[in-house]
Order: sequence, then C-alpha cells, then structure tokens
Amino acid sequence: MTGAEAIKAAENKTLPLATVHGLFHIAIKTENLAATRKFWTEIIGLREFPRPDFGYPGAWLGCTQPGGLAIIHVYAGGPALGPEGKASNGTAAIDHVSLSCSGYRSYVSRFKAAGLDWREFIVPGTSLWQLFVYDPSGVQLELTFESGGEGEQQPDVSAGRKYVAGSSFFDAAKYPRLA
Repeated sequence: MTGAEAIKAAENKTLPLATVHGLFHIAIKTENLAATRKFWTEIIGLREFPRPDFGYPGAWLGCTQPGGLAIIHVYAGGPALGPEGKASNGTAAIDHVSLSCSGYRSYVSRFKAAGLDWREFIVPGTSLWQLFVYDPSGVQLELTFESGGEGEQQPDVSAGRKYVAGSSFFDAAKYPRLA
C-alpha cells in the first residue's frame, strides 16, 4: 500500500473528511495597539470581542451582525516583536485582506475624516466596486461592495485615486495619528 493509499484508508475508517470551512481569522502584529484598534473599530466598523489572556496585549475584532466572528486578531508586544524589538510593517507575501462590505460612500467619508489615503477600483466585467486602505501597521485592506445598492455615484478611478495592483501607497511617515 502506498503512503497516499494508507492515508485515504485511515481517513475512510476513523477520521472526518478533511474540509476547509472558511477563513477563521487574520492575525496582525502591531507596535501601536491603540491606533490599530481605533482604525479597525471606528473607521472600518468592527467591534471588539472578548480575548483570552495570552500574556501580552492584543484585541480580537469582528463583524457587528449577530453571530459575527472575531475575524481580525491583533497582538502587540511579546511575540509581535521581531528580533529588533519592533513589529514589522506591511503584509509581506500576502498582498491584502479583503472584506465584503456595504456603505461605499460612508467609508470614503470616514477615510477623509481620519486623514487616510485610499484608492478606488471597479472590478472589470463585474458589478463590484472596491476601496483600498492601509491600517496603522501597513496592512493593506480591500473593501469590496456590490454596486447595486451603493447609489449612482461611480467610484473615482482617476489618476492618483485609481488602485493599481502591486503599487503600494502606504507611507508610515505620513500616516495620520489615530490614537
């Protein structure tokens, strides 16, 4: 019996079928927990969930609707700090985190009020609109909207505002102080 056949035989006898059920959460390291918490709760609109005491600071944030899950886990200090004693910025090999949203113009207003830079995009051949923004740790966030419920005003895809894949517009030195 080959290794693959042995695994299949064992799964068929005693184990449930290996199945992915969805994304459980994204973990973000930060040096500024207060600013990161404020971004995700006051600007993006997630709510804070109870978090176990792991022995270092952090926050669990999730969707506001009933049954919403803690989809963003933030941690600061301890394991969030690299060898230099600092949390790294950005998303490294992960380009962005995408959330399904509604209220396109409300988000643009929130970004303006907070002094955040953002980009806009219309997904070709679909009815999807997108906003791109960075959190205080440099994690790029994509908010995706079904355009049918978002009013008549189209996204601003002019030069300088249109999202260009692979082009970062995060500048830690110019990021507004949120906390």
